Amino acid sequence: MQQLSEISPREWIKGALVVVALFLLLQFATSVGQISSALWVNHQTLDEIESRVSLDTAYLDVGNQTLNTFVNESAVHRYIKRINSKLSSLSLPARILSIQDVALADDVPSGFTSKHEIHLTTSEQSIKLVLAVEPWWAGFSLSPVSILGALIIAPLLIRFRLKKKKRLLATAEPELPPVPKLIINLVHKTLGNGVNTKTATMQNKPFCFYVALVQYGIENPTIPLLHNKDAPPELTAIANKIFSRLIELGHTKRKRPDFNANLDKTLSEVRATLDDVFEGYPVEKERYYPPRAQGEGSRSKQHSFALTSLTAEDVEIIGS
Repeated sequence: MQQLSEISPREWIKGALVVVALFLLLQFATSVGQISSALWVNHQTLDEIESRVSLDTAYLDVGNQTLNTFVNESAVHRYIKRINSKLSSLSLPARILSIQDVALADDVPSGFTSKHEIHLTTSEQSIKLVLAVEPWWAGFSLSPVSILGALIIAPLLIRFRLKKKKRLLATAEPELPPVPKLIINLVHKTLGNGVNTKTATMQNKPFCFYVALVQYGIENPTIPLLHNKDAPPELTAIANKIFSRLIELGHTKRKRPDFNANLDKTLSEVRATLDDVFEGYPVEKERYYPPRAQGEGSRSKQHSFALTSLTAEDVEIIGS
């Protein structure tokens, strides 16, 4: 388990943000429930008061407009006080302010700031009933459960996330180092390894011969190329084609060279250039490296310098 001293300040900040976000989410859910409950209780209480007063008006002396009789204020006061006392004992969010404009002073809590007016209609008159109601936002309160829930759930979420991250890192494939690959750029007449920016150039003849040797090796991996014999016509045809391309690109205006002349010198220049380009990558260089002649005299002349292990995916030619 990760020690507290190993937790970075950034992780502490992230953890705190998770706690705050969870608290806000839980408090929002709690507040919605609180306010919904307050609205429902307010509605029910108003219905109950209206129903109760409507039934009691038959016995309550509230006067009669038709008969031109006056309201018995004392009786109405006692009635309001009795109903409000009952509402208070039940902790209901409403009180009667007045009936037929007869009010009972100081019998309503200061928090009951919302007024609701009801008109009860009988066969003889309309009775005005004014109620004081606790506003809906009074039902909102800071929930300790939200704070406690956030403090409990946040560490569990953070621990789960850290375990998941460690599991992904453990199962992730390690990033493999880039594999060198021969890059032949005819536009700049250079060779590169595809890993770094290091490049090298050659004279026209060895450059064209080596590009032809690479292409020939890809197409004919089983055919040997001997020092004591001229290069196959297919190989020299490719070399001449590359030389023509260099003329088009403006690298030379000379006539085509004899690619069979001074073959050992040509191959030596090629090997020297490859040693420079693939410095630090001796294993990868081997597939691109024309094999050196082994032995002495006629025996060495029978050694093949063909590239026999190349595929098209091993080489990229630019500007062909």
